[in-house]
Amino acid sequence: MLASDLIDPMLPSLKLTDSVAQALDWMQEHRVGQLVLTDQGEYRGVISEELLMDVADDEQRLSDVMRLFEQTFVYEDQHLYEIIGLILQNRMEVVAVLTEEQEFSGTISTSELLKQFAQELGVQEAGAILILNMNERDYSLTEISRLVESNNVKIISSYFSSAAYGMPDRSRLTLKLNRREITSVISTLERFGYRIEAAFANAPVESIDQERLDSLLRFLNT
Repeated sequence: MLASDLIDPMLPSLKLTDSVAQALDWMQEHRVGQLVLTDQGEYRGVISEELLMDVADDEQRLSDVMRLFEQTFVYEDQHLYEIIGLILQNRMEVVAVLTEEQEFSGTISTSELLKQFAQELGVQEAGAILILNMNERDYSLTEISRLVESNNVKIISSYFSSAAYGMPDRSRLTLKLNRREITSVISTLERFGYRIEAAFANAPVESIDQERLDSLLRFLNT
C-alpha cells in the first residue's frame, strides 16, 4: 500500500493566513494534535496544538507561529512500511504527502495509518499467533512456511525481530496463522528443532506447557 492510498480526505490543511484559533478549532474537530500547513499548494510544515497553546494571541496568523517537520514528508509512491518508520522516528501525528513535482497532495494521519497496517498484518483475521525463538542464522521463512503449510495451515503475516547485539540466539519470528487449532503445527515445528516461545489461540494447545503460556500472557501485557 502506497502513500497515495493512505491519504485521509477528511483532514484539512491549514494556510499561512489562518489564525491560531482556527487551527485549534480544526484540531479539536478532527481530534488530532497536528495539522499540515500549506501555502498555495506548497508544503510548509506541521502545526502543533501543543505549541499553539503557548501563543498568547489566538488571532495571530500561522505565518508567525513556529512550525515543525518542514523538511519531513513522503512522496505518493512511498510504501506503507517506509511511512511508518518515518512517523515513529519523528513521533508525528500527521505526515504530508507530496507529488514528484513537490506539490502538496494530502495528509496521512497516524491513527488511520495504524489501522491500515493492522489490516495488512491480518490482525483482525481469526487465527492463532505463534512466536518462535531462534538463532538468526537459522531463520528461513521458506522452510518454516513449508512446515506450517504441511498441516493445511497458511501464514497470513509474519514479523521477524532481530536479537540484540551479542545475543544471536534470541531472535524472534511472530506468525499470524489462518487457523485457531494449531497443535499439529506446533508439533511439526518442534520436531524440526524450532523453539516455540509463546502461542495464542482460541483452541487449546496441548503441547505448550504452563511456563510458555505464562510467557505469552506477559508478552500480551507489555
